[in-house]
Amino acid sequence: MGHYNTVLSLLKQVHLRGVPVDAFVINIEINCYCHLNRVDFGFSLFGSLFKRGYEPSVVTFTTLIKGLFAQDQFSEAKNLLVKLVTEKQIEPDAVTYGTVINGLCKSGNTKTAIELLRSMETLNFKADVYCYSMIIDSLCKDRMISEAKNLLLEMSKKGISQDVVTYNSLIHGLCNFGHWKEVTELLREMVDRNVSPNVRTFNIVVDALCKEGMVREAEDVIELMIKRGEIPDIVTYSALMDGYCLRGQMEEARKIFDSMVNRGLQPNIISYNSLINGYCKKRKIDEAVYLFKEVSRKGMNHNTVTYNTMVHGLFENGKCGAARELFSEMLAGGQSPNLCTYRILLDGLCKNRLVAEALSMFQAMKNSEICYDIDCYNILIDGTSKVGSLEIARELFNEVFSKGLKPDACTYNVMIGGLCRKGLMDEAKELLKKMEEKGCCPDHFTYNLIVQGDLKRSESDEAIVLLEKMLAMGFSAHASTISMLVDLLPTRGQDPTLLNMIQKLVPRT
Repeated sequence: MGHYNTVLSLLKQVHLRGVPVDAFVINIEINCYCHLNRVDFGFSLFGSLFKRGYEPSVVTFTTLIKGLFAQDQFSEAKNLLVKLVTEKQIEPDAVTYGTVINGLCKSGNTKTAIELLRSMETLNFKADVYCYSMIIDSLCKDRMISEAKNLLLEMSKKGISQDVVTYNSLIHGLCNFGHWKEVTELLREMVDRNVSPNVRTFNIVVDALCKEGMVREAEDVIELMIKRGEIPDIVTYSALMDGYCLRGQMEEARKIFDSMVNRGLQPNIISYNSLINGYCKKRKIDEAVYLFKEVSRKGMNHNTVTYNTMVHGLFENGKCGAARELFSEMLAGGQSPNLCTYRILLDGLCKNRLVAEALSMFQAMKNSEICYDIDCYNILIDGTSKVGSLEIARELFNEVFSKGLKPDACTYNVMIGGLCRKGLMDEAKELLKKMEEKGCCPDHFTYNLIVQGDLKRSESDEAIVLLEKMLAMGFSAHASTISMLVDLLPTRGQDPTLLNMIQKLVPRT
């Protein structure tokens, strides 16, 4: 950003000294303002072109269109292109169309981008690989894989050669859906068409496999990668290490971490975050703390993810004081907490029965206009009801509606759970009814909570009626629910309705 300001400062001196400038210099000035999110100044300079007797070029218009997109003025950007085409002021080039398609895709207007691609065809303007690649990438991000594959096929039919960027986008999309067979076929197709998979191609596949817990397959991909002359980088090994962490295989993860150093690669903060998270999940908090401190010793800065991971790990291990101290350290170090940080703090405090402190923090969040969401309310409703503060839970539940937030299934479930724990089954069932009326679908947690509540009050007939409804909706009874039904056998063992229900719920061996 500083470079653009420097250029504008120099040009200001040029203008003050009366040095004449041409259209090329004015275009540079417009470009600087657009990069500084001052497209309004850019348009002011656009007007000065005519006053100086210059005609705006395609570069001028393309720069302004890019500036409009940068400031989320999507309609204005599209309209400017339409005006250029309809009024034939100037002939847009490949860069102009590419700029508009890129802006539309990045703003989530993939459908409009495709419409523009089709209109280019009617104007006999051949779209290039850049335009197609951007749309394919956007379709994949919108989870419209079939449409993306059709566009790739269309490129082949029109004689437009795909490049590695095109294939990477589609491979990424297929990986997200776990379509490994198609990924393999696409990699073969790349090779057949002399498009060499690059490091990013392999990293996409390795990362996706690791996220699915398929670390052995990921190692096979890395082996293939090396055979093809592509050198695995820090991203490759970090993904593999994260895969082992997700599987809880911390010894293997640590081996990968140490091997990075042996290969001359410097683990980055993402590498450390993965390993710290893995140790926290395995409740090896001392190892996590050691790594957390090592980050500073290595001259790196902790980021928000590092602090979030460590704070969560400390709370999970009952080290509430250490978690609060670390949060204070985070603030003192100038690292800004995000919404996830506050969720972790509220959840950690509630799970450790420090509900009053959690409520105090939440009030401070609201007073400071810190962003909060329905998940914060869910945590607090659950926390307050579990320590017996049902009235506070009710107040929080009602506040959800007054704040204009939309309760989800979890919101209703934690409130219903609180009512069931107090034996207020009529109120719990009334809330279930309201939940359905509001268009929020109950899930297996909802039904199991109420069924267990009925069973605790020895209202087994009502529980069985609700179980029938639950099964009809495709939900399963929890093991704890089945156990409570089985416990009724000594007193109601001859009840055919009860026996029939248990037979439905207990799988036959």
